[in-house]
Order: sequence, then structure tokens, then C-alpha cells
Amino acid sequence: MTDTTAGPPVIFGEVLFDSFPDGEVVLGGAPFNVAWNLQALGLPPVLISRVGEDELGERILAAMADWGLDRAGIQRDPRHATGTVAVTVRDGEPDFEIAADRAYDYISLEELPHAASGGLLYHGSLALRTEPSPSALDGLREVTGGPVLMDVNLRDPWWNRVLIAGLMDEATWVKLNESELAALVPAEPDLKRRADRLLEQGGMEGLVVTRGAAGSLVRGPDGLVLEPEPVAAPKVVDTVGAGDAFSSVVILGLVRDWPWPLILTRAQAFAAAVVGLRGATTRNRSFYEHFLDNWEHS
Repeated sequence: MTDTTAGPPVIFGEVLFDSFPDGEVVLGGAPFNVAWNLQALGLPPVLISRVGEDELGERILAAMADWGLDRAGIQRDPRHATGTVAVTVRDGEPDFEIAADRAYDYISLEELPHAASGGLLYHGSLALRTEPSPSALDGLREVTGGPVLMDVNLRDPWWNRVLIAGLMDEATWVKLNESELAALVPAEPDLKRRADRLLEQGGMEGLVVTRGAAGSLVRGPDGLVLEPEPVAAPKVVDTVGAGDAFSSVVILGLVRDWPWPLILTRAQAFAAAVVGLRGATTRNRSFYEHFLDNWEHS
């Protein structure tokens, strides 16, 4: 299989630290998690974010260097602190208390690195809650000019329908979970009708819905409908980062031109393994090598 895009995937958005009730602090943020996974899965990305000129910012840069991630897209902010989130887990699902007015809210258009055209662009919605980050994304979208995977992140109170609708109109593919779909299309009574309605409303080509232990659903162009068998998790430590793991393999599959049934099967299996970790990622390279070996020989 060969790459179908002209440049590396460009990952835009928040980098932050997740703080757990037991005092453990773990690097996170959906775009950071996706970039970390892609690096380990053999598809080095360009991560674009902004961190403070503080200890947490230094820790992020050091971790990226150690993992081999390109740091050219990480801006430093002398006035705003690095992002933080307090994570609690209730009934097996993570709940997030997200600090406001953090460095990733101020990603600067003028400080963006050179980005190759044609590369897949991934972004969420959390880092776009205030200017100037949305303007930076608009500029980046024009430069890259490739397909866009938009990951819906409905984190109260940091979202609104106008923002989400505008982002979906600019995306090629939109990925969201089942509860986010219900929040955006509350009038429809079931999953598939909600997916169809959202697909009709937006300008995207297709929609990817993650359903946790129930698997996933894809609605795409030309009547494409996929609903593969779910993959059971060997063990569950927490579900933080499961959606980001899924997104990582979707990006890998789109770039490598895998067929959608294969993308979904592999994305579900990878996400099912990630819920066995504390936090969204791991420094254990053998965790990733296991999947690479299996994919190479299957």
C-alpha cells in the first residue's frame, strides 16, 4: 500500500495534561494523543499546537523529542499557561473539567510552520472555542488543501451548534461518538436516522460514529453503510483516549488507502487495547509493534 497524500498528516489542536483523582498526571489532548499514536504506527505527523512557557510546556516538548515527534509546529506562549484537565471516571466513562484560557486557545496563524499541501488535516473542536485558534485553522486548511477529518468534541460549556455546524461543512469526514450524535440530532429516535440526518445537514462526505463496546457505524457516499462486529476489550483500566486511538487508525487507513471495512476492524481493535492503559497513550513501543506486526501479516 502507498500513501495517497502529498504530505504528512497535519494534526491541529490542544496539547494538555490530564490529572486523575489518584494524583497521576498524564499527557493528553485528543490531537496530541492522535499524533503520538501515528508516530508509533509509522506515519509521522506534523502536530500544531501551543503551550505555555512553563514547566508543563517543557515537559511536553521533552516528551515529544523523546518519542521522535516533530516539534516545529509547537508554539510557545509567554502569557498563557499550558492546558490542563481534571479527569474523573463515572460509571466507566470519563468526565472532564477543562481549564479555560490556556495556550492552545491562542494558536497563531503567523507562527504556523510550513505545511506540505495535500496532506490529510485532522482537528477537533475544543481548541477552537476562542480566537485566534479558529483563524489559524482556517489558514492551515487553505494551505494544506487536502482531505479533512474533523473530530467532534462536545465538552460543556466549550461548544455551540453554530461552531460545530461550520466545522462539519468544511470537513471531508466527521467522527463523533454516539452521545455526541444524539446531542446534535436530538429529534431523531435512533442511531441510524440521526446519522443520516446529520449527513444531510453538513457538507461532509461521510460520518463515523463510535459506540464504545457496541462498535462503530459509518455512513458514507453512494449509500455506503458499515456496521462491523464490535471488538471486546481484553481489560478496561479507563476509557480515556479510546476515541483518539480509533481516530489514529482511521487516519492511518485513509492515508494508506485501506478499504473502510478494514479501517474499522483495525480501529476498533486498537481502541479496545487502549482502554487497558491508564490514560490515552503509552511509551511502551511493543504495544504498537504488536499491531504493526499483525497488520503486516494479515
